[in-house]
This record gives sequence, structure tokens and C-alpha cells, in this order.
Amino acid sequence: MVTVYDVPAEKLILKVSEKLKENDKIVPPEWAEFAKTGIHTERAPVQQDWWYTRAASIMRKLYVKGPMGTSKLAGEYGGFNDRGCKPNKAVKGSRNIVRKCLIQLQDAGLLEATQDKQGRKISPAGQKLLDNSAKEVFDESKN
Repeated sequence: MVTVYDVPAEKLILKVSEKLKENDKIVPPEWAEFAKTGIHTERAPVQQDWWYTRAASIMRKLYVKGPMGTSKLAGEYGGFNDRGCKPNKAVKGSRNIVRKCLIQLQDAGLLEATQDKQGRKISPAGQKLLDNSAKEVFDESKN
């Protein structure tokens, strides 16, 4: 059986983001086209469908690294803030984007809250979506 670990992350995230576009519960907010993804970036993303890519990436991270909350996930999407003549400093990404994605994925039934308030984890439906997408990516790369 093919799992998320057996295929390249970039191809899997693109495949899952295409499937998330079909889900009516996952919709970018109105402010998404203007929002920066963190204090370390200068501009908003240029991709039109970056919201779905971020949601798919969050799903993959939760599959691989286990239950996580908004702060830890924001740290995963952080970078280095340019502080001029001072040394660069590591900063977290936008917690609001992560939070909204988590809420939408949970409403779609792809994530679920943990019992001990450790954040969110992948649900059986989300695991099925990721594993089926991984199988499709694996079959495409094999041909």
C-alpha cells in the first residue's frame, strides 16, 4: 500500500489541493488575496489558488508530524525577518492563515481535535484522501 511517505511531497500537495478545490467547505476568505503569509515576506502570494495549496500542505504536515496546534504549524511556515543592519531573526508565519485553514479542514471532516487539547490531527477521512492521492501520484510517476 502506498502512503504519503512513498511519494514526493510537492506532487502530493498539488494533487490534494486539486481535490480540495472541489470541496465547498474550503473557500479562501475575501482578504486572502491581500494577505501576507508572515512578517518575513514582503508581498502576498502571487498564485491564485495558494489557499488550497496551504491547506493541503497543512494536511500533509499533520499526517507526517502528528497532532499540532496553530502556533507550532505557524512555526513550520515561518522564515527569517530581515532587520536591516541587525542580524536576521527567525519568525513564525501567519497564525491567522493556519487557524482559518484548520477550521475549514475540520468543518470538511478531514481533521479532528485531539482529546487532550494538543491541537488537531488527521481524521480517517483525511487519511483516506491523502493515501488515495499518494496512490494516484505513485501510479502517475510509475508510467
